[in-house]
Amino acid sequence: MDEFYAITLVATTLVLLAAFSSLIAFRFGAPLLLLFLVIGLLTGTDGLGIQFSNNNLAYVLGSIALAIILFDSGFGTSLQSFKLSAVPSLTLSTVGVLLTATLFGIAAQLLLGFSFMEGMLLGSIVASTDAAAVFFLLRIGGINIRDKVRSTLEVESGTNDPMAIFLTMALVQLLSSGKGASGFDLELVRLFIEEMGLGLALGLIGGAIIVFVLKRLKVERGLAPIFMLALALLVFSYTGAVGGSGFLAVYVAGIYAGSQKIPSRASIARFQDGLTWLAQIVMFLVLGLLASPSQFLAILLPAVLLGLFLVFVARPLAVWICLLPFDYTQRETGFIAWVGLRGAVSILLAILPILGNLDNGQLYFNTAFIVVMISLVLQGWTIKPVARKLGLIIPKRLGAIDKLELDLPGAANHELLAYRVVADSPVLRGERIPRWAAPSLVIRDGKSMRYQYAGRLRENDQVYLFIAPGYSKLLDRLFASKAPVAEDDSEFFGTFAISPATRVEELDQAYGPLLINAAERQKTVAELIAQRLGGSGEYADRVRLGTIVLIVRDLDESGHIASVGVSLEPVAPATNLPIFLNIRELAHALRDYLRKKRAERAIAAQGENNT
Repeated sequence: MDEFYAITLVATTLVLLAAFSSLIAFRFGAPLLLLFLVIGLLTGTDGLGIQFSNNNLAYVLGSIALAIILFDSGFGTSLQSFKLSAVPSLTLSTVGVLLTATLFGIAAQLLLGFSFMEGMLLGSIVASTDAAAVFFLLRIGGINIRDKVRSTLEVESGTNDPMAIFLTMALVQLLSSGKGASGFDLELVRLFIEEMGLGLALGLIGGAIIVFVLKRLKVERGLAPIFMLALALLVFSYTGAVGGSGFLAVYVAGIYAGSQKIPSRASIARFQDGLTWLAQIVMFLVLGLLASPSQFLAILLPAVLLGLFLVFVARPLAVWICLLPFDYTQRETGFIAWVGLRGAVSILLAILPILGNLDNGQLYFNTAFIVVMISLVLQGWTIKPVARKLGLIIPKRLGAIDKLELDLPGAANHELLAYRVVADSPVLRGERIPRWAAPSLVIRDGKSMRYQYAGRLRENDQVYLFIAPGYSKLLDRLFASKAPVAEDDSEFFGTFAISPATRVEELDQAYGPLLINAAERQKTVAELIAQRLGGSGEYADRVRLGTIVLIVRDLDESGHIASVGVSLEPVAPATNLPIFLNIRELAHALRDYLRKKRAERAIAAQGENNT
């Protein structure tokens, strides 16, 4: 019994220490997940001496934690964002993972003396980006970038884990059975299609069941998050038990459930947010405890070189090849290539060679751990500066806002919001609250009063309003302070604004010829932007039409484009080197190069004739 209390004391102390470390991370901009790993290392075998070597338990805990993180990641990804980036993201999560594993495997052959299959195994272990690291840095790190780029990175990180897990497990089985490269046959392809197909299908079914249970059954509000968690883990475990990808299934279930209107959504979101934090802390701490830094010295140089190769060669090259067919700018492709953070998933997969009793099993684990540390230090610490350097940071639409969403019975039909009146907000300047919003209560200086008797709102008043679902964004504008306008905002949003109802043919006549077809000439600017972006435009989205760039400046309360900026000067390339260009840009660059060469030859020939 004493041992039980001792273990509980140590475990809770580590979790508290990791939670307190978040204050340091937010203050100094350090990658928080790196701190979790470091805490595990410092308290492990070579640190304070906590002995933990149970690889099976670490793999089980890590897998459950990853399932929780993936479900929350999917739940927080809007369906529109998924549609916007689905094809390029899925290309990165399949072809990109395979390319990264192959390139990294070749480098591992040279630096570690591995066979090709062993190098491919190590490449598969570190090939996927880490969902926890990417979602944390993009959502909590305060990096405000275009929705298309953000969605691409988030969906890629949520969907590439199943590919990496499949490759790693398949290679471990092939190496342990002695089949080697001869095991790559049609049966393996069939198994991959079956596993991913089951994961997708059961994920959709599981998401529908989660929504049905929460909407149709009268679930106690306090139990709703528990139902959500239990059903999500049920989808994960059942899919894995029948031969599908449980990780893909739980991510898809999260996307489906998050796209639907469900009761107690606010309390569910808060519960999942806290649970995801706990899952990240536990996963990184356990994997940190499992490592022995004293073993790193023997392979430090080749492992560091492999880490640098992954960051600067393998990932960028794989991303560039995968995004060639898509309309990403050089700066966007370069940023996506840089945000390839490795994390707990790679360390988790590195346990599999040990569990499979492969030769050099510990070497895979130690190498992967060092590669992850390098990725978190180099990329995790520099994501925001790189985004700023590439000009991808979007100016904020709103200033400071203090808002709280409250759950009510029947919350699927109405919402209760609480706003604090902040300085320089429109509502403080006398802007009227719309009729469809029903203010009910004002708390001023600790005293509550009905809205009708409160008079003009004052700074720091707390206002409670009932509204129909979906209208909160408009109220955000009323209760938010004025967003500061940076000097480069006008450059980011174009030289001047036009109406979204402007006909495209008018732009073609004024600034053409534009790269449009006959059908597009008859559309409005808003319709063309929506068509080019796969359904609808988002704040700061950009569409290039030959010599001009159309930029979404603002949206109305219904999500329709309200203002469009026009830039007559396309964004300058990040570098003059012909890297990270898409196929169209490469074709134009090649055409310009050939024209230049022909002109030089013509001038040279004319000079010879004159002599």
